[in-house]
Amino acid sequence: MVPEAKVYTTLVGGRPVTFETGKLAGQAGGAVTVRLGDSIVFAAATMAAEARPGGDFFPLTVEYEERMYAGGRIPGSFFRREGRPSGDAILVARLTDRPLRPLFNQAMRNEVQVIMFSLSADTENPLDILAINSASAAIMISDIPWAGPVGAVRVARIDGNFIANPTYEQMDRSDLDLRLAGTRDAILMVECGANMVDEETMVNALMFGHQALQPLIDVQLKMAAEIGKPKRQVELFDVDADLVEQVFNRAEGDLNAIMDAHRGKHELSDALDVLEGQIVKEFAGEGDALDEAKAGSVKQAYHEAYRRVVRSRIIDRHIRPDGRDLTEIRPIWCEVGISPRAHGSGLFTRGETQVLTLATLGTPKEAQEIDSLTPVDTKRYIHHYNFPPYSTGEVKMLRGQSRREVGHGALAERALVPVIPDEAEFPYTLRLVSEVLASNGSSSMASVCGSTLALMDTGVPIKAPVAGVAMGLVKEGDKYVILTDIQGAEDHDGDMDFKVAGTKDGITALQMDIKVGGISAKIMSEALEQARQARLSILEKMLAVIPAPRPDLKPHAPRITIIKVPVDKIGAIIGPGGKMIRAIQEETDTKIDINDDGSVFIAATNGDNSARARERIEALTETPQIGRIYTGKVVRIADFGAFIEILPNIDGMVHISQLDSERVNKVEDVVQLGDEVTVMVTGIDDAGKIRLSRQAVLEGWTAEEAQNHDRPRSSGPRPGGDRGGRSGDRDRGGRPGGDRGSRGGGGDRDRFGGRR
Repeated sequence: MVPEAKVYTTLVGGRPVTFETGKLAGQAGGAVTVRLGDSIVFAAATMAAEARPGGDFFPLTVEYEERMYAGGRIPGSFFRREGRPSGDAILVARLTDRPLRPLFNQAMRNEVQVIMFSLSADTENPLDILAINSASAAIMISDIPWAGPVGAVRVARIDGNFIANPTYEQMDRSDLDLRLAGTRDAILMVECGANMVDEETMVNALMFGHQALQPLIDVQLKMAAEIGKPKRQVELFDVDADLVEQVFNRAEGDLNAIMDAHRGKHELSDALDVLEGQIVKEFAGEGDALDEAKAGSVKQAYHEAYRRVVRSRIIDRHIRPDGRDLTEIRPIWCEVGISPRAHGSGLFTRGETQVLTLATLGTPKEAQEIDSLTPVDTKRYIHHYNFPPYSTGEVKMLRGQSRREVGHGALAERALVPVIPDEAEFPYTLRLVSEVLASNGSSSMASVCGSTLALMDTGVPIKAPVAGVAMGLVKEGDKYVILTDIQGAEDHDGDMDFKVAGTKDGITALQMDIKVGGISAKIMSEALEQARQARLSILEKMLAVIPAPRPDLKPHAPRITIIKVPVDKIGAIIGPGGKMIRAIQEETDTKIDINDDGSVFIAATNGDNSARARERIEALTETPQIGRIYTGKVVRIADFGAFIEILPNIDGMVHISQLDSERVNKVEDVVQLGDEVTVMVTGIDDAGKIRLSRQAVLEGWTAEEAQNHDRPRSSGPRPGGDRGGRSGDRDRGGRPGGDRGSRGGGGDRDRFGGRR
């Protein structure tokens, strides 16, 4: 029997969003599809029956899998199936995880798994927002205990007006791309890119978005009430409250004394570890008398005591773990030109966080090709972020790029995109790599600053320099404190991680995760203004090192020359199977890229090489013109004249009467096969046959004079024979080499890898 599907529909931004359940994945804890237009995401949420033994954290995994069939496409991989998650898929999984995780009881030890995949993609409506809503709805109707639901929307701004859940086409016209998720009363997650939007506009956008997601909260509550499963009772692994108080009372004084010393990260950590060992010994014994189970609980109680002390010092005494004022930025120093061979480099150090960013310039054909379900198929600005274990003084296995690295790289990339010059102004592909060399908080924002320095060191004419800072919050009841430039401990034990990047004129990127029930518009406004002041201060220090982009590129950076050729001449440049363009690149030590519109990009580190390549290409694409003088090679000799290749694969005929100022009895008396001859174009007929004159060059005639002297006689013999007057011979001899030049044209050019 076919199961009955339950369908729920609500309106967001005036368009229907549809939730459906009951037909698919009946064995999952909860399974839902969410649809907007013809874009559909499926989500299933399931919880393990038993608690994971020996765990000291809540085990939640959130996965998103991008299925290419959703867009009617076959994957571009060798195996023609999806492999490991793409960068976009990882970002969607992170985007979904961030608002879900805070609403679980962290004392749970039953593993919860949320798996989502794209079911349909219409390339009009983005899938990421649907993923968050489908995951939330699947948990809501499952037996998994959870404090949701969560609603998620996207916000654009076009001509000053906010739009909820815009299409891709609308986003292209927007100066804001804001994604946010929240509960009925609070915003939990924000991810935003913007084109230098001011702080007031950003707050208004956040409030608009939170209001727009309310119908999604309503529909999920209705689903849970009508078809939701009873929530399962699970064992919670909370530390005994009495033990927490005992450990706190024992450790409070020592913790304050340690933090009053204002030690650095490692010194502080070492002192805290020593104290932890002492307290474990006192409460759980040591050696053979050690109570392993109790030791674990004591450690958790100690970490809770540390958290309480840190928060109390901040909110009651306005003392931060490293002794700074609330708005004080850690000491900053910068440097550029670290690598002599990289095209640009910038070193940014803030406190104990240090990031080195290196820039590389490439040709347009080196843009990243995107095999995804979005309308975007290439990307010319690329940012990668590496976070090795030594940056935190640790030793770990290297297992490839982590989700965190993907997310931080995307954030820094989003922060710089609005200031990257247009391709018409700066026709390069840009790749930046941020190497985190040391970290004690806010490494993602340090990578933004390092990227700006690297771009300016490269000589990229960015529209404005960009800096970033991470803001924090500690909130107890009605009391709250906003922190500028948070370090690791303040991020871990605080209530908000609010990363803000921008220029002096406005915000370019925003990322916010909130751990408390909600923050007001007033707190958001204060945090954004505090971040703006910090950003201006950081920019001042960066610009003291390099005040503007360098006027010239580094010696080892490629110089790109752009020329425009007729579209029908592209095949001549490429040649059969790419033979011609490969030969030009090898001979001139250049890289050449050709667009379908006839734009040719020549990249070279040597100006002479670039000029040689340009000359070769212009010669291949030039169209002969009457009156123009060419030097070419004799490629064929006939009784009535000689054929001269004046341009690559294009030749014309010099009649014997035009070979010299004197009478010529035999063509070979003047020229031989392979000779170089300078001639003038005197005529081009409707069939493209080209008439040349050597005599015109010798006599210094104008094109009109040359044409008058080269007209065939209507009757009577002429000295030297009447061959020049035979129109039949002229027709036979007038076959231009352009006919030959058409061979090896367009059919092969798509096979050449240099053509985009």
